[in-house]
Formats: sequence, C-alpha cells, structure tokens
Amino acid sequence: MKIAVYSCREDETALFEKYGKEYGAELSISSLPPIPETAHFARGCDAVNIITTPVGRELIDIWHGYGVKAIATRTVGYEHVDHEYARSLGISVSNVSYTPHTVAEYTVMAMLMSIRKMKAILTRYVGQDFSLREIRGKELCNMTVGVIGTGKIGETVIKNLSGFGCRILAYDVHEKDGLRGLAEYCGLDALYRESDLITLHTPALPDTCGMINRDSIASMKDGVILINMARGILVNTADLIEALESGKVAAAALDVIEGESSIYYKDFKYRPVGHHEMAILQAMPNVIMTPHTAFFTDEAVGDMVRYSIEHCVKAGTAAPNN
Repeated sequence: MKIAVYSCREDETALFEKYGKEYGAELSISSLPPIPETAHFARGCDAVNIITTPVGRELIDIWHGYGVKAIATRTVGYEHVDHEYARSLGISVSNVSYTPHTVAEYTVMAMLMSIRKMKAILTRYVGQDFSLREIRGKELCNMTVGVIGTGKIGETVIKNLSGFGCRILAYDVHEKDGLRGLAEYCGLDALYRESDLITLHTPALPDTCGMINRDSIASMKDGVILINMARGILVNTADLIEALESGKVAAAALDVIEGESSIYYKDFKYRPVGHHEMAILQAMPNVIMTPHTAFFTDEAVGDMVRYSIEHCVKAGTAAPNN
C-alpha cells in the first residue's frame, strides 16, 4: 500500500512516520496541497491522504487515472471532497474521528471566557487599563445552557458542564438515554427560548446550514450568548453581526465562520484577509474568534493521522487487484 500524503504539517511528520510503519504503508509525504498542479505526486499510489483543501472532479479524475482507490481526509468533516463523484468512480472516501475531549474542553473554555468578558479584560490589560469598568461577568452555575447536537462532542460537553451546576437543555434528532440524568431533551424552539447560552455541536447538513439566523435569533432570550465550535455554515454571519450590534446577542465565541476555507491555516500578517464580516466580528470586544483550532491537541492530531492511514490501508486491502 502506497499513500500520497498532501499538506503535511511539520507537527504531523513524525506521526506519519510512526503510523506508516505500524500499518506497513509506504508513504510519500509532501507539504504541498492537493490541487491539479500537484496531482502527479500521487502517481503510482493506491491512496491519497488530505486535510482541508477542496477536492473537486478535475483532481479526482486525474487521481482515478493514476489508479488511486481511496481518498482519506484527516478531518471529521468531508464536505470539501466531492465524495459522491469519487464513489461513482469506485474511489472510497473516508473521514476520521478523534477524541471528543479536545473540542469539548475548548468549548467550555470559550463559554467561561465569554461570560467573564475575558477578551475585553485581556485587551485592556495590555494597555494597562486595570479598572473594573464594564467587565463584570456572570456565573455559569446560574445559567441555562442549550447544547444543539449530542454526538460524541456534544455528549462530552454536557458531561463536562454537569460539574458546574448549570441547567442543561439538549436537542438532537437521536436522543441518548444515558444523558437524561444530566440534560433535559427538548425541541429547538424551547431550547432557543429558555437558554442563556447556546452551543452548537451538529454537523453541516442541508437542514442545519444557516440554522442560526435572524428568525431563530429573534426567538432567543435577549442577551443570549452563542458558541460555535462546529461548522461555520451553521450560522448566518450577517444575521449574527446584526444581532450583536443590536445587543440581542450579548457575546459570541467562534472557532469557525462562513468562508473560512481559503483563510484559516494561512499567514496573512502582511496582506489583507479579504473577509469583511470576519473583520467586523474581530473588532467587537464581546466576540472571541479563533482559527478553527478547537481540535488542535497532541491527542487529536495523533488520532487524525493514525485513522486516516488505517482507512487507506483497509480500503486498499478491500479493493480488487490491489
């Protein structure tokens, strides 16, 4: 089994070497992104291993011509790959899972930073403003927290929150009996209406894209706090900005945002980012933004590399004449 690894970061190299040996895979490792101009890197390979770069039909066709049987993205989401087209050509497409603690812990950190106005406190501290003006926060134990999506990450968020003593509401199309003692399952309307803080942990699906919008925000409490550590397209950014400016939404913490794919994981120190809504949000003292780093721990990156190689090997073993 020979695998072409694209977009390999320095922090991933040792992990690829470790797990490549463990699974008996021959790896061709490159820091280059998977684009048509670099497609030749996969010539002679059985599988390709990618991360967040969009992969469309042109690139898939080239790989198919080389005999590639599997595309493994070392991410949970795989919407950046035209997976239906790949599968129509007999190419398997796989994603990975990783420890849910990484995003769940980051989420609770973001909640605490938001309700304690930590962005304003830290920014003012740099300017040596040590006054208490406008930085009085709230206590999580007295709040109602709404968790949308109770998969592995949402479930772990609920378990982490249970120690704070707050009331927890939960929504998911698939309810978990094991969470009923920790959270109250309810409909979305009730969750929006009763929650002081809402956190998103649902995948990007046709019925979840833009679920946080002008109408859903209008049904929420005045002064609600929104946390999005899941997918940027769950939130209509323009509507969120409007709600923040009006005060309907008191604060937000965003590890993801619409239109991030061409921006995050790149260095823009010396050039304009070109994302007007991001610039507006970033300038707000009550909005915490991070560049899709909630997943980024030693444990999670190890899981992502390991499982992506494992999926390639399994696909290669299952493929005929391979």
